[in-house]
Amino acid sequence: MNVKHINAICRATKEILSSHFGVEVTPLAPSAGTGSVPSNDISVILGVKGQLTGQIVCSFSEDTAKKIVGIMMGGMQIEQLDEMGWSAVQEFGNWVAGTTATELSKEECIIDVTTPIISEGESKYHSGNPFVTVPLDSPIGGIDVHIAVKEM
Repeated sequence: MNVKHINAICRATKEILSSHFGVEVTPLAPSAGTGSVPSNDISVILGVKGQLTGQIVCSFSEDTAKKIVGIMMGGMQIEQLDEMGWSAVQEFGNWVAGTTATELSKEECIIDVTTPIISEGESKYHSGNPFVTVPLDSPIGGIDVHIAVKEM
């Protein structure tokens, strides 16, 4: 994996959190792996195709998801994720996807990103390809960005 691509994907997620949610984001130490991809309560899974192919998975706790949805709903307190809440989580994925495509285009890499798929509950993901995990810390909670992309 190209470090420029990983940095662009992380910039995109960080940009969404700071510009759309008004929160300061601190990237923590990244890690690399193969096989099982760490999971959390909720994951937003984005497929990548074009000059890169693979997946981006943003995973976070249910509490973080409720805070994301609450901010998207104008500062509401969210007690439980209903259909509108799940739609908001998916829209968060769309924002990450669009911003990722923009950031990668700045690196002269053109991609398309699939419609986000949401996984609820702790899941076990397995990747035949290497992946990099970049944890992002913020006042609304941690978000792990798992990146498994390769150049075509």
